Amino acid sequence: MAVRTTSAKAAGAAAEGRLTALLTAAMAFSMLQLFLLGALGPRLVGELGVSPTALGLTTTIGFATAAVLSPVGGRMVDRTGPRRSLVVLLLVSAAALALIGAAPGPGFLLAAVALGGLPQALANPATNKAVLAAVPPSRRGAVTGMKQSGVQLGAFAAGLPLAALAGGVGWRGAVWTASTAAVLAALWAHRALPADPPARAAAPHPSPVPRGAIAWLAAFSLFLGCGIASVNTYVALFGAQRLGMGPTAAAALVAVLGIAGIAGRVGWSKAARPGRAEWLPGLLAAGAVLAAGLLAAALYVRPLVWIAAVAVGVFAVSGNAVSMVLVMQRAAPGRAGQDSALVAAGFFAGFAVGPPLFGRLAETGRYGPGWLLVAAEFAVAGAVATTWAVRERRRGTRTEVPA
Repeated sequence: MAVRTTSAKAAGAAAEGRLTALLTAAMAFSMLQLFLLGALGPRLVGELGVSPTALGLTTTIGFATAAVLSPVGGRMVDRTGPRRSLVVLLLVSAAALALIGAAPGPGFLLAAVALGGLPQALANPATNKAVLAAVPPSRRGAVTGMKQSGVQLGAFAAGLPLAALAGGVGWRGAVWTASTAAVLAALWAHRALPADPPARAAAPHPSPVPRGAIAWLAAFSLFLGCGIASVNTYVALFGAQRLGMGPTAAAALVAVLGIAGIAGRVGWSKAARPGRAEWLPGLLAAGAVLAAGLLAAALYVRPLVWIAAVAVGVFAVSGNAVSMVLVMQRAAPGRAGQDSALVAAGFFAGFAVGPPLFGRLAETGRYGPGWLLVAAEFAVAGAVATTWAVRERRRGTRTEVPA
């Protein structure tokens, strides 16, 4: 009997590991295009005639599309199930990457990025739904942290191996390599995930407006996204233009940010237990303010840029993973996909707004004020999160609602 129990536990752990790996890959591919554009920014500016402002517009268009589509994507996931949604996510990601690699100029590039907004809209609802369906509550925080770290795995892939590949085969070849990998991941999802139940009808009047904790988390995510998107989009260009770094070294800043984000998302998500999780977003936003200050200080002490990249990953990037753990703890029954999508929509809206504001400053080389703007955005996110946590403590709302 003991042998059977041990064998069953090992099989369960292996199945959870495979699911976690697949969901991590899906999260990585959902945003890989934007990390690639940031990491390859110096090459795009030089070879494709993309201005710093246009580079910021790629992020704006991609995330604006994702923000608009997120409520629809959330309802789609709730109706059709995670397997179908994840296969669609990965195939559309592959198509968007292929089109980016074929872009003859900035206009075509922006259209391809808009297509990539659909995978972003599906990513959090589909992966959260898969976690709720297959992972016991005691393990959800850890699995969520790991799969959310997939976004930063994408940043690492864009900033190091793919950027290095671009140095050998050109930036188009690197992007097409990523597209091929997304197709293979779609085949993996189709074969590995259990079949979805029959699609169910939509709720008669699903509300697209976030309420309660979901509304607070969406507002926190909006300002957090503004700051993170500016760093993701411009830190490599900042390193190349103002700190005298070569294209590969500048792209490595994105990789370092990605590695730190993986560690931060896994660690903080494990710590996000009910009663403690409510306070973590405000704490992480405070650390993010310090990280933005270090980026500004790097204008005078250049090595600080590496410490700043680590700090952005550990604090700012980790805030999104913790917010997703909180969504799963607070989601209304039957609305896990929709509530995840509403919080993600706030995050994506921030990603759409932040880079154009920063881009206007970067266009004239005013990176110092740009990083101070990012610090202010993180500070507002922290104020929103802390206000919500105080309200929650006063109400004594610390129970997890099953989704």
